[in-house]
Order: sequence, then C-alpha cells, then structure tokens
Amino acid sequence: MSSPDVAQVRQTFLTTGDEAWLPIVDAHHHYWDVPRNPHPWLTDLPRISFRYGDYEAICKDFLPADYATNCGDHLVLRHIAMEGEWTSQDPTGEALWMQRLAETTSVHHQRPHALAAQIWLDRADVGDVLQAYSQAPLVGFVRSVRHKPHCTSREQYRESWAEPGSMRCPRWRAGYAQLAGAGLMFELQAPWWHMAEALELARDFPGTQVIVNHAGMPGTRDAPTLSAWRRAMAQLAPYPNVSVKISGLGVKGQAWTLAQQAPVLQALLADFGPARCMFASNHPVDALVVSLSDLWSGFKALTRELPPEQRLALFCDNAMNLYQLS
Repeated sequence: MSSPDVAQVRQTFLTTGDEAWLPIVDAHHHYWDVPRNPHPWLTDLPRISFRYGDYEAICKDFLPADYATNCGDHLVLRHIAMEGEWTSQDPTGEALWMQRLAETTSVHHQRPHALAAQIWLDRADVGDVLQAYSQAPLVGFVRSVRHKPHCTSREQYRESWAEPGSMRCPRWRAGYAQLAGAGLMFELQAPWWHMAEALELARDFPGTQVIVNHAGMPGTRDAPTLSAWRRAMAQLAPYPNVSVKISGLGVKGQAWTLAQQAPVLQALLADFGPARCMFASNHPVDALVVSLSDLWSGFKALTRELPPEQRLALFCDNAMNLYQLS
C-alpha cells in the first residue's frame, strides 16, 4: 500500500501552515507480540515494580495495526522502534524479529523503519552482538542500542556512584567504547540524578551520540524537583553529541496535561535548542497515562507558538537526520 511522502507532506505543512499536515516521526515506541515473544516483564508473574504503577493493561500485543488504530488522524510517517526488554538470553532475537516485522508490514508508514536494539555493555558477548548488528540483515536497520545502566533511588544516590553495571563501571565503559567503531548511537535511560555520569560519557567518548530517553525522567513536577532536574540536564547541553527525546513524561497517579508538560518542554528547548530535541510517544507504555492521539495533540498544542521550521525539527526532521531515515 502506498504511503504519504515525507518531503511532500513537509512542504504542504510549510505552505499551508495547517498542523494536520505536520509530519511526525515517532522517535521512540515499542512493538511487541505477547505472549509469543519472550518479554519476561510482560509475561511473567509476579509483575515487576514499575514507575507508572500497575501496568497490566499493556501486557498484550502492540503491533503496527494497533498503533495505526490508536493514533487518530495524526500523520505518523516513520517509526523508531525501541527494544522492549526481550529476554537477555537471546540478545539479538528481538532485532531479528523486528526486522522481519518491517519486511512483512505492508503499509510502509506503519512499519518499524529503524531500531534501537538491546545490548548488554558489561557482558562478554558485547562484541559479538555489535558484530551481528553490523551485518545483514540488521545492518542499516539497527541504528542505536540501549542498555539501562545500574541506577539507584534519589535518596540513595551519592556522587561517587560507581556500582557494577553503572555508567562508571569499567566493564560497562569498555563495552560502551566499542559503540563508535560499530557506528551505533547510545540510548540512555536513567533518572536525572545520574546525569553527571552521562556527562562523563559524552565528554570521554565524543564520537558516540548519546540520546537521552524520556527527557532524563523528571518525575514529579514540584518546583524543587523541576529545578534540580533542569540543573542536572543542563550539564549535558554543552556537549554537541547529546540529544534529548521528549517522551515518557507521565507521572504516576496523575493525568497527563499540558500544564504538567509545558515546563519540561520549555526548559529543554531553552537549554538544548529545537535542533537537539525530538518528540516521541513511548507507546504502548505511556498509554497508561495518555492516549496516543491525545499525546500527539498535546505536543502540537504545546508548540503552536513556535516557528514552523522548529516544529518540523521537533516532530520530524531531527529524528529523520539522527536515525538516517531517507
């Protein structure tokens, strides 16, 4: 089935100013096939502790047709699929499944166009996994990797944090050092109080692009927490090899509102600029706090006063360029 051309849709938006024509690249969401594929956190009991609380509602299939059904009239034309914690015993299995999903999804603008794949940077097989991602059929499809580093609570965090599996762990950093040679970006998911460690990665490995997931996970929106989050994130702004995904912004037990998200967006745009930020849905996970259609409507509402070129950067261009989507 034919799909809208990104360049044509982009030009129509610039010509008309009609945000119904605003092209969207969803820079971070998941596809999974439950229970046929091994995602222990989605299939096993008891469920794990989760930042949004009870997540039973997302322990089911989420495939391209489901995304299309849920996104309403928004023109989501490209998809960056994020690894979904497939079993670590099969580190390349999800990438191979996702690549087959891309090949078998008939509607071009609904398929995964690139993948942020699983990696375990502190394991002995890190080189073998990176080699698999650099060979057919995964080369050019896997554009980045994610390994959530070992983190702790804000209350227990200390500036000298260097636990095994953390961003300061020698084995972890040795694995990270191989990413530049593999031509892969790094997707960092860690709470904001760990950003001093991320700064060290950006500084010490300038050849590796760091993409901070979920805006550094600001958490609650009280003024002291927001201020501390912004200071932590601002440490990364001087490093040109750092970009930020504006995604995963839900707060446990609270409605997803424009008022809740506005200060996060404003701070990131002020500190990083619109050329280094990109919107993403984090669905189906964030379906626990906001519908897919309402999320995209909310991001549009929050950016309505920005120039068209900046909106295109946030919704489309930055992700297209960073993930090399033609």
